[in-house]
Amino acid sequence: MRILLLAHSFNSLTQRLWVELTEAGHQVSLEFDVNDAVTIQAVALARPDIIIAPFLKRAIPEAVWRHHTCLVVHPGPVGDRGPAALDWAILTGATEWGVTVLQAEAEMDAGPVWASRSFPMRAATKSSLYRNEVTEAAVAAVFEALDGAAPRRPDTTTWRPSMPQATRAIDWAADDSATVLRKLFASDGTPGVRDGAFFLHDAAPAEGLEGPPGAWIARQGGRLARATRDGAVWIGHLRAAGAGSLKLPAASVLPGAADLPERPGRHDISYDERDGVGYLHFPFHNGAMSTDQCLALRDAFVAAAARPTRVICLMGGPDFWSNGIHLATIEAADSPAEESWRTIEAMNELCRAIIACTSHLTIAAMAGNAGAGGVFMALAADVVMARAGVVLNPHYKGMGNLYGSEYWTYVLPRRCGPERAEAVVQARLPMGTAEALRLGLVDEAFGTSVGDFRAAAAARAAALAADPALPDRLEAKRQARRADEAAKPLEAYRAEEMARMRLNFFGFDPSYHVARYNFIRKVPKSRTPLYLARHRGA
Repeated sequence: MRILLLAHSFNSLTQRLWVELTEAGHQVSLEFDVNDAVTIQAVALARPDIIIAPFLKRAIPEAVWRHHTCLVVHPGPVGDRGPAALDWAILTGATEWGVTVLQAEAEMDAGPVWASRSFPMRAATKSSLYRNEVTEAAVAAVFEALDGAAPRRPDTTTWRPSMPQATRAIDWAADDSATVLRKLFASDGTPGVRDGAFFLHDAAPAEGLEGPPGAWIARQGGRLARATRDGAVWIGHLRAAGAGSLKLPAASVLPGAADLPERPGRHDISYDERDGVGYLHFPFHNGAMSTDQCLALRDAFVAAAARPTRVICLMGGPDFWSNGIHLATIEAADSPAEESWRTIEAMNELCRAIIACTSHLTIAAMAGNAGAGGVFMALAADVVMARAGVVLNPHYKGMGNLYGSEYWTYVLPRRCGPERAEAVVQARLPMGTAEALRLGLVDEAFGTSVGDFRAAAAARAAALAADPALPDRLEAKRQARRADEAAKPLEAYRAEEMARMRLNFFGFDPSYHVARYNFIRKVPKSRTPLYLARHRGA
């Protein structure tokens, strides 16, 4: 089928549908919903058999839905209507939720239902639920709809309006920790919870802490603890109210944060070991890695490599493996160019430690999506495992033609060959695990849920650690590393990559700085890139 995806942006669900529909053999093109005229023109050019809208912020033009079948993916169960479905589900404590694929009509979210899926809710942020349960349910429902499901009208519908800040607002004296977390989870990502001069983001329980309700009482790295009436919660990120402000680690935004008592340890990097395997977890917010986080993870990896284990399993986080450098902390720096350079150099230090580790077998266990330098950090490992639904973006070009580093010119060709490597980084398109397996970027893909994947990955890691042939495998790894180093040292790859990156950061072409600014500040797209809008190609 010729399928046109109509979306506000190329978000995680839209990317997953692009991957799955393309893998199924459909001809897929995408148009950003800029305005009615652009959408109408796109439909005329694409001549689609069907239009799928996975993520919209406004209604499809009548001139389109009256003459074409338009299927809207709504993140709510049958009969639910409105623009803040998941927000309300979390805030009201729903135990089960769902996704509905319905046909667009004049009344929003009220058309015939083509397919639906339900799932149990878990205590998690809106973003996490969207990237996992909602996305898996949406993919299944879309394919059911395309298989010729019989549309049906819902018996009843319930309209839920946009959730105002007055509903999200926290009463620190009255709300218990569970209520505070629900409000913050329901507002995660966008829009956040307005609280005085700031918007609050990235919340987690703060066990064992208490203080006067509403008081900031502790810090741990970049996050801050705030007391509730029966305990406390961690706030990982703050955004100052007002135009142009950025969401940044809370301790770098709140005045006086440095004076709060420091809690030992880090929440964003942890290590445990069992059955001869060391597990390194790094659930960085949105998968973004600052200079400090890159260096701290490098140090944690080096420490893990000094342990009497045989395998190191790099776990990432449940929602993201890694998305590479932290563009928000770079944007907020006095000199974004200098901070870009520092962060890439720190990322390179981490990747070099993984590549050069010959004492252990290293595994990248990718439970969540990965992009840009995060993908190539995974490829630095000996074995790459991925959850079956993971989406990879193994390229940099979309960020203002950024060249990229992380030793990608070494780790990518050694897995898929130089010609395929060049095609991968030039493509600018998301990649599913089926394609990644064919190219050799991933060695295994399994598991639907994060829990199932991690349990299976741990079992495989333990088996590798117990394998009598592991010493021979490690010796072969050492010999291969020596041969590669003799042929071309790692530092030569790094120097070549960084010479190109210097032009990106400090050269006359400002494309990277413009693209980073637009991305971080969520500047709406004015047009759809031609590699996505295939219907507009020559």
